[in-house]
Amino acid sequence: MPSGIHEVEIDVPIENVWEFVSDMNHWAPLVPGYIEHDILNDRESTWKFKGDLGIIQKTVNLKIIITEWQKPTKVTFDLKGLSENFDGEGYFKAEALAESTTKITGNLSITAGGLMAKMINPVLKSFVPKTTKELTEAIAEEITKIEATN
Repeated sequence: MPSGIHEVEIDVPIENVWEFVSDMNHWAPLVPGYIEHDILNDRESTWKFKGDLGIIQKTVNLKIIITEWQKPTKVTFDLKGLSENFDGEGYFKAEALAESTTKITGNLSITAGGLMAKMINPVLKSFVPKTTKELTEAIAEEITKIEATN
């Protein structure tokens, strides 16, 4: 399964990191290629974004299901393609390194199924790590920016 993991350290207390990542409305718009999202309930949402898979640019609709809220350290989720045959999982993890320093780890794994799997999965091997890095860094930057204004 194509996957990516990325870590970032920020000068923000873990409680403030949790306050941000515990609300999907904060981080859904930071997904690279974001178009829109809808919150269905406190654990489920649908996300629409444009994925640039090199030779293919595709609008993708995913359902995100939060499988665990582990305050203040971890949000775990599954994802399911609504417009394409994609399945995956991921998490955001926060680890307090000091009173006001937190390490954020983003992890994402996605695999394509069906007829296009043989063509799409090799492309996902570079797309997923890049997307994981971009999303984790965007979340860290947004949290840092909010912290600076408070």
